[in-house]
Amino acid sequence: MREISRIVPDSRALKALTHPERLKMLGILRMEGPQTATTLAERLGLNSGATSYHLRQLAEHGFIEADEARGNRRDRWWKARHEATMIEPSEAEPGEALDASMAMMQSVVSHHAAAMQRAHEGFTDLPHDWKKAQTFSDYTIAMSPEAARALMDEIHALLARHKAEAPAPGEDLPEGWRAFTVHLHGFPYRPFGKGEDK
Repeated sequence: MREISRIVPDSRALKALTHPERLKMLGILRMEGPQTATTLAERLGLNSGATSYHLRQLAEHGFIEADEARGNRRDRWWKARHEATMIEPSEAEPGEALDASMAMMQSVVSHHAAAMQRAHEGFTDLPHDWKKAQTFSDYTIAMSPEAARALMDEIHALLARHKAEAPAPGEDLPEGWRAFTVHLHGFPYRPFGKGEDK
């Protein structure tokens, strides 16, 4: 199994990553491999100047780097430095660190919701086998905080094992394979129309 590279950003880097276009760019670079600013601009409907600025910000904070094996000074290619970003809002100190973590989590929630919407809209175009593999499910289970954490740890370990056994992002995939996204959301149920949890 290969090792999955990770970055644990500080609060300043998290602030830079909360921009929705930067989050999209980082996702594309991680999943699809190196790209140029021009290619990313076309895909995201941005001008190349804004795209280059966002890429420089991602590079400044250690999320991406120039791919020196490709392109030239006029046509610079960029690649992701890591496969995953690790943040833990529950461990953040109140103040700037917690604010940055919460802003990042809000960006992730929006990013995930948009990705799920795109998946839903593209469902009818999928081959039958991939339609059967797709699911939008939820389970609400009464449990203690310790049991909930143990459940999340178990699911994370299972997903990490599958990721480590899979081809690395950007590698050629076997016939019939494609990237498969699993969004893992676990949170205490908040009833509609009731006050704050005690």
